[in-house]
Amino acid sequence: MKIAIINHSDSRGGASVVSMRLMKALAAEGADVSMIVTHKAGNDPDVHVAARPLRQKIPFLLEHARIFAANGFTRRDLFAVSIASDGLPISELPQVRRADVVMLNWVNQGMLDFDEIARIIAMGKTVIWTMHDMWNLTGICHHAGTCTRYSLTPGCGMCPLLHRRAAENDLSRRTWHRKQALYSRGRIVFVAVSSWLGRKCAESSLMGDAIVEVIPNAFPVDEFYIIPRRKRAELGLPEGKKLIVMGAARLDDPVKGLDLAIEALNRLADSGRTDAHAVFFGAIRDPHALDGLRLPHTALGPVADKDFLHELYAHATAVLSSSLYETLPGTLIEGQAAGCFPVSFGEGGQADIIDHGTSGYIARYRDTDDLARGLETALDGRFDPELLRRHVEERFSSQAVARQYLRLLNI
Repeated sequence: MKIAIINHSDSRGGASVVSMRLMKALAAEGADVSMIVTHKAGNDPDVHVAARPLRQKIPFLLEHARIFAANGFTRRDLFAVSIASDGLPISELPQVRRADVVMLNWVNQGMLDFDEIARIIAMGKTVIWTMHDMWNLTGICHHAGTCTRYSLTPGCGMCPLLHRRAAENDLSRRTWHRKQALYSRGRIVFVAVSSWLGRKCAESSLMGDAIVEVIPNAFPVDEFYIIPRRKRAELGLPEGKKLIVMGAARLDDPVKGLDLAIEALNRLADSGRTDAHAVFFGAIRDPHALDGLRLPHTALGPVADKDFLHELYAHATAVLSSSLYETLPGTLIEGQAAGCFPVSFGEGGQADIIDHGTSGYIARYRDTDDLARGLETALDGRFDPELLRRHVEERFSSQAVARQYLRLLNI
């Protein structure tokens, strides 16, 4: 069975990382897999670039020019939406032509347009579309937040992410109709990477008749370990403290809820807790973002060294996520694989990761008192690290996830 995975990159962003893991997991199960990207950073021979850099820029710029105009010529929320109006002729690539199965992953930012996806469907391929956010079930947004207009028929319109004068037949409504037309063209099997995302699909007027399966992202459980292999002094980490780790590509992205994490951590500090130290990894654009944090802490910045991250998790007691919504928070799974106790709000796929009170703590939404209570539970050591690791192995190992996809392909 020949499979072509299409994703924007082999390395940029969470969807890229898990798409690469899926490619390798499927190959390990005997599938003939290749991947097509617009941005290639690695040297894997099975990853192919869709087009030359200059050719890639054309659809990217055209799509964003259309969004810019519909947005009242402001950059505000310009990259929070996608419209798949322009793309690359990926159906012409040999990897796609000879494939039995085409797996679409994150294909926005000028990679694929609706017409090109329709051409792939018309080729008679089995098409699997893995959803890493809400874009497939809304008009144009990747995360709807508190907006529920995607449940209307017709859906969307009056989009809060478009900053021109509000209108029913705005770009979001017009794109909703284009998606509706695409989904009616042929059989697409959609894969939601969490039960939460699957429930959002059920609410969407676009996807009422769609085939939606829930299969989580694959994680390299075997790379993580519970017992540290290096001393803290070598890593620049404080001795004699219980570490609370929080990481993201960009920590002060508003959706990550960094202000709520700071509130919860300050509650620990103000309660007289002297045994805790917070460690942050990831970019922070605002140099003052952590100024209000009273708990002792270390900000590492972006960390590309996987070995360092494995050691960091192995030294840590808790892994924290304060995201306002998250499809399937990868840092929580990584922490669990190293025996860390995950603490998070529950607006997203956290319930697929955490059995509350047993394999982690799901705090009441936006309740920083409850988030702090979860951290107290972790710091007091009321959990079994080995149980946390087994929990991840059973649900998220690459082999388990690859076999779920292969069973799906035999439907």
